[in-house]
This record gives sequence, C-alpha cells and structure tokens, in this order.
Amino acid sequence: MIESAAEAAMFPPIEPYRSGFLAVDDIHTLYWEECGNPDGVPVLFLHGGPGGGLSPRQRRFFDPAHYRIVLFDQRGAGQSTPLGEYHNNTTQLLIADIERLRVMLGIEQWLVFGGSWGSTLALAYGQAHPQCCLGFVLRGIFLCTRAEIDWFLNGIRWFFPDVHAQFAAPIPPDERRDLLQAYAQRLFSEDPAVYMPAARSWSRYEGSCLFLRPDPDAIDDFSSDAVALGIGRLEAHYFLHDGFLADDQLIRNVGRIRHLPAVIVQGRYDVVCPPLSAMRLHEAWPEAKFHMVADAGHSGYEPGIAAALVAATEQFKQRQRFD
Repeated sequence: MIESAAEAAMFPPIEPYRSGFLAVDDIHTLYWEECGNPDGVPVLFLHGGPGGGLSPRQRRFFDPAHYRIVLFDQRGAGQSTPLGEYHNNTTQLLIADIERLRVMLGIEQWLVFGGSWGSTLALAYGQAHPQCCLGFVLRGIFLCTRAEIDWFLNGIRWFFPDVHAQFAAPIPPDERRDLLQAYAQRLFSEDPAVYMPAARSWSRYEGSCLFLRPDPDAIDDFSSDAVALGIGRLEAHYFLHDGFLADDQLIRNVGRIRHLPAVIVQGRYDVVCPPLSAMRLHEAWPEAKFHMVADAGHSGYEPGIAAALVAATEQFKQRQRFD
C-alpha cells in the first residue's frame, strides 16, 4: 500500500535513452544513465548510502518532458565496479566524479537532487562547485557529523530495540561497546564468508528502519547481496572517516550556496536521519524552503515525501524556485 500510494504521486516509469560506463581511475568504473528530455533542464540525482546504488523508481521524481535526468552509481555501488570497493573512495573523489560526468555530458549547470547520504553529497558538491548548480532538492538530511553517526549505530535502539538487538547479535558481547569498529573488522575482511554476513546484517538493520510503517519489500531489498555489500562496506568506511569532512563542514560552508534556490523535505518520524539535522540546516540556510512531512519516516518512497519531492521539481520547472 505504501509503494502504490507513493507511486501515484510520481511520474510513470521510464527507461534511459542513453547509458554507459565511465572509468574514473585504475580501480573504479561508474555506471551512468540519462532519461527524459535530452534538450531539457539538467537534473542530477544523487543516491543514498553511501553505497546504495540506483533504482528505476528514482527516475520518477521528474517530469520527463521537461528534465534531462542524469543518474549514476557512485563508486562501489550498484552497477559501478568493483561493487563494495572502498579503496580510492572518498567524498572528495565522488565530487570529482560528478564534475567529470558533468563535463563529459556537456552540461553547464544542473539542479542537484539528493536524499539521505545523497543530501550530504549534494551539499558537499554544491559548496565545492556552486557555479555549476541551479539549485537543490534535499531530502532526509544527513550532515555526517559524529553525533549522527553515533545515533545510527546506537541511538536507533531507543525506537527499534528489537531491530538493533538483531544488528548487535552477530558481534560478541565484549566487542559491542564499539559496533562500528567491530563491524569494520568483519566488513573489510578478505573472506566472503566473513564480510557477506556482516554486510547483510548491517544493510538489513538500515532497511528495517526506513519507513514509518515497515516495508517488507524494502527490508528484503536491503538484505540482498547486491545491495548489502555496497551499503555495509561503504557506510562503515565513510563513518570511520566522518564522511571525509571537517567538523560540521556542511553547516559552516552553507554560505557558499545560500544564494541558490533550495528545498528541504524531511520526515517528522525519520529515525535514520532525525529531523534535528534538517532543522540545523534550515537555521543556517533560512532562504531554503523547509517542508516537514507529518506522517513519514526516512524513505523517499513514503507517500507524503514522494509527493513533496515531485511538487518541488514541478515548482522548479515552472518558476525556477521553490514555495
């Protein structure tokens, strides 16, 4: 029911009119695709995770008659290769990848759309290259601070104690004081018999907390090997390094993009990325429009959030700003 209600708010399914692979170094090759109108207003979709990868539904937040929709799998995610590769994988390198893709596609400026970790990367990219951005649609804000990382690993148990207990269960009791380090030791093992169960457990934990009302299909999807390896390894890798960002960097540097139109869409009951981060961003960026969705958790596919995101892209289509 959640999926069908969300889909009712979105545009019909579409297929890419062009796709390809871009080698960005000796290790990583990125999958990218374009959908919609080749002559339309460019929009860049940034997926979550890190390591979450693309889904066909992500093409559907945009009017395909108006937008030139660009999507890509970040390093180590989705159809990019190698899956789950954390070497040569930093925020700064992802920003460079985005610029390389923009130049390759001959795009001067684009609207930047990102949720969860995608909002982190959107802010970091925009602050590094504001001249390349038309504006921002940001959902489920994650600033990648130490407090947010600690919340994800430990605080969620206040709302999902059973799910958190399952997350901690594979770790011996004497290692549970630092779940990030304990999981990292397993996720970064060279032995698939060690790293794959850890990746499934990590990814299932996140998938179980995404929706206001748990979605069994999402939990199953996050538990699949193709999703779990990217999510588990890369989230742990980025969390160990505080997202490769300085302390509160995305708040401190928001002045670099405050002149650009932006909208923040946040679920009131988002347990994965709690609303305080969205509020902090709005306080630092009061010009950005702020929509708190009263009956939603974290996922972009909950009805109220999907509707708000589509409304935002429609507003930008009509007025090049947000209401």
